[in-house]
Order: sequence, then C-alpha cells, then structure tokens
Amino acid sequence: MNLAMPEHPIDVLEYLEGELQSDIRHEYLAGQVYAMAGAGEKHNRISLNVAFHLRAAARGKPCGVFISDMKVRVEQNDAFYYPDVMVTCDPQDTESLYKRSPCLIVEVLSPSTEAIDRRERFFAYRNLPSLRHYLLVSQDQRRVEWHSRGEGGGWLRAVLENTGTMEISCEGLDAVFSLDDIYEDVSL
Repeated sequence: MNLAMPEHPIDVLEYLEGELQSDIRHEYLAGQVYAMAGAGEKHNRISLNVAFHLRAAARGKPCGVFISDMKVRVEQNDAFYYPDVMVTCDPQDTESLYKRSPCLIVEVLSPSTEAIDRRERFFAYRNLPSLRHYLLVSQDQRRVEWHSRGEGGGWLRAVLENTGTMEISCEGLDAVFSLDDIYEDVSL
C-alpha cells in the first residue's frame, strides 16, 4: 500500500535561505516550493535582448532592470516568482533577494510554463499595485502580447505580430523598442 507523503509547508525565511544554498531555482507559493526548469537558447536570447534595451533606457534613471535570477514577491498571493525580465523604479524597493514593486514584468513563453505565465502568474502579478506592463513574448514566432494597466486600473491587451513597436512608460522610465529588437539574432 502506498502512503502519500505529507507536505510540510515552509515559511518565507526558510525559502529565501534555501534559495541561497540551492543550485537550482524554486518558486514559492503558499509554503510550497516548485523547481524551475532551465531555458534554451531562444529563450535566453529574447530575455537578454529585452533586458538590453530596457537597461539602455534606464541608464541615469532611478530604475533597476533584472533578469531571471531576481525574484518578485507578491505578498497578497503569498508567492515568489522568477520573471524573465523585470523593471522596478521604486526607490523604496531595496531588498537584495527580491523586488516588491515592479512596473514591468516580461515572461518568455515556453511549452512548460506558458499556461502558468498566462493564468497563475498574471493573476498574481495583477495584485501588484506598481505593475503597469506585462509582456508575454513567444519564442516560436514574432509575437508579443502586451498587457497594460489603464487609467482606471483595468487591463488592456494588445498583440504585436511580425512588426511593431512598444512604448513602455514606468515611473521615470520611457523605453521604446520593436519586435526587431526583441528577436534580434533569434532563429525562428
């Protein structure tokens, strides 16, 4: 007879300490940790291209651009995630292991994470009052879904396919980049 192993939730401090010791990254959701899969070349090139253009726009501004190893904390959902790219412009967002107030989050879609990026993460990210933009970037075709928070707090959705330019504004950051910039040196 097989007996199910009881799950023992861990607290946030245990999680953060464990991440410092671990060779692999884990996301945290309400006391449970989930190992993260590695990413391939296309995923890495896209993430780096986006971060490169955002970092260029952030120079001299009070904004930080972070890639894959920086966590975002969503306290309302008792969660920590590792976005592919994240920007925070809040001078109070000073934690060294995670950020609480991103204005932009970018996820590069992969078969193993697409459903989570579209549902669980977007549901959680919308609880961040600071978040203004959420980009879902395909690695199989030139396609970006751009979700932006409107004036009334509701979310607007635009899809860019093949060509197009985005103008991203966050507290003090104005970045303009195109699908050509995102997919530079990426074989589709």
